Amino acid sequence: MFTIQANQSGTRSLNITEENLKTIEKYSLFQQLIDSNGIVDESVLEKLKLNVRSLIASTEDDCKDLLDLCLNVIYHDNMKAFGLHQLIMLYINWEREKGNIEDIEE
Repeated sequence: MFTIQANQSGTRSLNITEENLKTIEKYSLFQQLIDSNGIVDESVLEKLKLNVRSLIASTEDDCKDLLDLCLNVIYHDNMKAFGLHQLIMLYINWEREKGNIEDIEE
């Protein structure tokens, strides 16, 4: 389990599980999310929420993993733009570490 800071002052945090990161990867939730300016603000968080809602509505299969991600992370009361930025940075580091482990195993 990972913990990210949800606000700039550090008084709020969110717990992120390995399953949450795998769900982000499975549904490619961060792909094409951030504009070319690279700024993560509240509009980016709203875009993510709308994308997830659309995925849930269009998915006929069991999407329990996506619902868990929504409840525990994306729609959490503490999730703001700063927290989303921290989540994206965690995801990038997680992907990098996962790639390093796969390279070592080969």
